[in-house]
Amino acid sequence: MNQINPLQIGGLLLVVILFLFFKLSAVQNEIVEADQSFKKSEKLALDVSALKNIYADKKRTQKRLQKIFSNRKLHTANLKIKEQKKLLKVSSESIDTSALNYLMGKILNDSYNITTLKIKQLSKEKASLEMEIKW
Repeated sequence: MNQINPLQIGGLLLVVILFLFFKLSAVQNEIVEADQSFKKSEKLALDVSALKNIYADKKRTQKRLQKIFSNRKLHTANLKIKEQKKLLKVSSESIDTSALNYLMGKILNDSYNITTLKIKQLSKEKASLEMEIKW
């Protein structure tokens, strides 16, 4: 009775091999999930970096906005432009709708970080504008 049966050793080895096989497959699944997560994070980091390059370039933003505001269509708009450290405030008590159309076309079709935009219709041809652009 004190002898170990070779079938018992074989059965024990089979159980250990099956246990290790299932553990290995679980670890492989975790590695695949971690790899997919890493790829998603890497793509997100590249997207955020590209967006930062577009939106955080203060000099580029200032130059392009200055070009827009210097257009002669906006001279009659009486725009009040206040530059602060981290943002630009643009406001007008009474802006012509054609000038507002031009301004909104230029601003909204480009990449600016607009934090506040309020437009209120005063009459059929006039509106008030309040806008903040962050850099």
